Amino acid sequence: MHTMVKHILKNKPIDTTVEINGWVRFFRNDRFIALNDGSSIHNLQLVLPDHIDRSIVQQITVGCSISATGKVTESAGKGQDVEVQVSTIQVLGLANADDFPLQPKRHSLEFLREKAALRPRTNLFGAILRVRHELAQQIHRYFSDRDFIYTHTPIITASDCEGAGEMFNITSHDSSTEDQPDFFGKEAHLTVSGQLDGEVAMMGLGKVYTFGPTFRAENSNTTRHLAEFWMVEPEIAFTKLPELMNTATDFVQTVIKHTLETRADDIEFLHQRHENEQKQKGKQGDTWLLKDKLQFVIDNDFVKISYTEAIDILRNSKHNKKGKFEYPIDQWGADLQSEHERYLVEKHFKSPVIIYNYPANIKAFYMKANNEETNSTVAAMDVLFPGIGEIIGGSEREADLNTLMAKMKTFDIPIDQMQWYLDTRRFGTVPHGGFGLGFERLVQFVTGMSNIKDVTLSPRAVKYIAY
Repeated sequence: MHTMVKHILKNKPIDTTVEINGWVRFFRNDRFIALNDGSSIHNLQLVLPDHIDRSIVQQITVGCSISATGKVTESAGKGQDVEVQVSTIQVLGLANADDFPLQPKRHSLEFLREKAALRPRTNLFGAILRVRHELAQQIHRYFSDRDFIYTHTPIITASDCEGAGEMFNITSHDSSTEDQPDFFGKEAHLTVSGQLDGEVAMMGLGKVYTFGPTFRAENSNTTRHLAEFWMVEPEIAFTKLPELMNTATDFVQTVIKHTLETRADDIEFLHQRHENEQKQKGKQGDTWLLKDKLQFVIDNDFVKISYTEAIDILRNSKHNKKGKFEYPIDQWGADLQSEHERYLVEKHFKSPVIIYNYPANIKAFYMKANNEETNSTVAAMDVLFPGIGEIIGGSEREADLNTLMAKMKTFDIPIDQMQWYLDTRRFGTVPHGGFGLGFERLVQFVTGMSNIKDVTLSPRAVKYIAY
């Protein structure tokens, strides 16, 4: 079995003979190889002997893959504690130096998106994907440690959870063949959320969470939207909105804290990149550097304000009065945009913020109506982070059958197609709630990347599919 680079760098097994495999990042003086196998942000230096076969040396180029055996020794070079004195080496996969696009220099993110199949070989995307992995592991650990049941909800569905109609239709045949029945016998879509199915499972299991791919045919070509992304969606029986807000707060703080600890080297690399990027932007750059932003979320209590309080703050702000918002706030009922959310977090409170009790008409049909004469607000909440705005959205769910049916009629939700969902209210309904976190937005926040297309292996977005 070969030894991974990260274990050699961590354990420093001096005088031990090891086999290492990986890709060549640098090769200088026909003797020194910087090898990386994806296990660490750091390279391992291999030193070739003088008697190495010249025909092998000529095959070693940046990007090629090799397997080498040698003894681990202390390194006299700067920036490394150990190196490997090679005894045997084999080139596994050639990489023509004239054709390999990822040479040892800085490449733009736009260029790397065009080479999506190769970008995991770079330091940047290696770090991003390792942090993404760690966040996923911490999410599973968080819920498992608190007795949530991991539930796999369907990707193919006949229901529109959000009621917005932004779904991808799927079929098993050419749409021009009208006389051929479709595979499912009725219209089907790729899911926009696992929430409704999560509620079904929650009604029998108490506490569940889903973590899987979701799809939105939303024509939003921004740095914060993807057509295919992953959602984390816990659903909790016997809960109310205040408890839900506390769970969401503890969840994101715990997951980010442990990821910051376990992926310290990758986060440090991303922090340095973010710092250099902001220096280049000058006054237009972000004044909050990456690690400061992450620590800020971990250390601070989240301010909780009602939607009505948020509107009053925004409407009366100098920013609004001077016309600095692209979407001015002039009345109650406005749908808050990212610029408003970031203003509240970064300018006004200088803290993460949870906004609750939103207008009913701008939220989904399943959200619980507050006990008001007008029924104008629902027990919904959004968690807002610096630099990104909304990162979590959730609510109490409407538990009363008659109220839920009335809301479905208001939102033009086809009741006859949703009888399965209404059964959860007909038989043993309970107070319950949940929230959804867009996983890529969390990865974007933790890595400091400005474009969400750069935190997934192969992004799918409006008029964009890498391969």
